[in-house]
Amino acid sequence: MGRPINKVCLECSKLSQKGAISLHGPGTETACWNPRRCPRKRSHYRHHKDNIEKLRAQYQAKKLKKALVVTTETLSIPIHAPPVALLYLYKEKPKDAHLHAIAVSVWQCSEKLAEIEAVHCMGMTNTQVNRYLKEVLRVLRERFGITEFEPPIRLEPSECVIADCPLKDKRHVQTA
Repeated sequence: MGRPINKVCLECSKLSQKGAISLHGPGTETACWNPRRCPRKRSHYRHHKDNIEKLRAQYQAKKLKKALVVTTETLSIPIHAPPVALLYLYKEKPKDAHLHAIAVSVWQCSEKLAEIEAVHCMGMTNTQVNRYLKEVLRVLRERFGITEFEPPIRLEPSECVIADCPLKDKRHVQTA
């Protein structure tokens, strides 16, 4: 820790050099003026705050530079994952709710390879839906080597992507 600030020197630093000599020079009450020491001390006290700020800024810059050097290296390793088929089921929340529509998309990592258009399931029995899904899997097996769907993704029927969906007409009539 540094020395405590000398109050007399601090007040003296605010004066001009002539004023300081006349107040603290030889023949005065305090007579503390020393021509070898006092000009440097006065400069120190006048610029003390600026010097401290400069030192803090240098320390922060050094600390930041050190932190930047210590950063971890990020590696990117390509993944050769097989393509997967995502099954989208548009249906209400209850498990026994009617299936509104089905859509399928094929992905490999983050690249979309194919998309099978969504179809409405209105009027279809469970057997017909299963038969349709088996036909989709047969096409995906021939084209991409996919033998099964990933766990299904449930979406609300209001999110149906089919352009002429009857639910969309009802929503427009209700909001108008």
